[in-house]
Amino acid sequence: MSRVSTWLLEHKHDVFSQTGEDGIIAKILEVISENDKWCVEFGAWDGMYLTNTRNLIESRGYSAVLIEADKHKFQNLQKNYAQKNNVMTICRFVGFTKEDNLDHILSATPVPLNFDLLSIDIDGNDYYMWKSVAKYRPKLVVIEFNPTIPTSIRFVQPNQGASLLALVELAKEKGYELVSVLPFNAFFVKQEYYQRFQIESNAPEALRTNLDAVTYFFSGFDGTIFLRGGCTLLWHGIKLDEASFQRLPKFLRTFPGNYTIVQKAAFALYLLFTNPSRVIKVISAWLSRVSKNDF
Repeated sequence: MSRVSTWLLEHKHDVFSQTGEDGIIAKILEVISENDKWCVEFGAWDGMYLTNTRNLIESRGYSAVLIEADKHKFQNLQKNYAQKNNVMTICRFVGFTKEDNLDHILSATPVPLNFDLLSIDIDGNDYYMWKSVAKYRPKLVVIEFNPTIPTSIRFVQPNQGASLLALVELAKEKGYELVSVLPFNAFFVKQEYYQRFQIESNAPEALRTNLDAVTYFFSGFDGTIFLRGGCTLLWHGIKLDEASFQRLPKFLRTFPGNYTIVQKAAFALYLLFTNPSRVIKVISAWLSRVSKNDF
């Protein structure tokens, strides 16, 4: 018997996480039930700020490998876990080649191949980092996506993040299924555990309920550009100004079929100065038709 697609959201709550991850992680691991109590997180920052693993370490006795590339953040990470013998802290850049990927780094640790949780949050190459992992098969993967991208868009920006849909497709290739989505993070479990969640539909459109960060860009019949939704450069805190996105001068913002002779002439000049290659193509096509009609 299936359940409401988003039922896991009922369990979201924060102890150290950002938008409810602690509660959802705990519930997912409870449903999976076959826990070895190992987790891995990169970038871990100081191991306390908006982390998806500290609650497991502090409250549930988890062992962990915490990886942070930034040396200053790593110093704080070391201090915060100096008294934890079951936590390994590593200052390394996790890449996606055989020499620096997660498989290579974890091979020097006692982490089991099928450990419980992998949390990936590096504000950049998250997609490629996960793609490169082959040897280790965590039961649950929590990975950040770019929340400004609409759910139906497949997009991966090198070094700068990916859309939810792109991660869903990668997950399926790797044998994982989506089970929950928060504003910044997606939760994937190995396919062998998916049926235990009894989710009605795990389509990203069904599981993603928060679209606050998405900005929609569209045009009216008159050529006016409209922005709706978040309308903010999320990580810079800058509001997007609709006026600065206008492509046509106000004089030409009306339905082209209603242009006056003056507006038609002005529009032709506008095209000439803003898109001369298009004008050349139009003129060439016209001359070609005239030339054919002469014979």
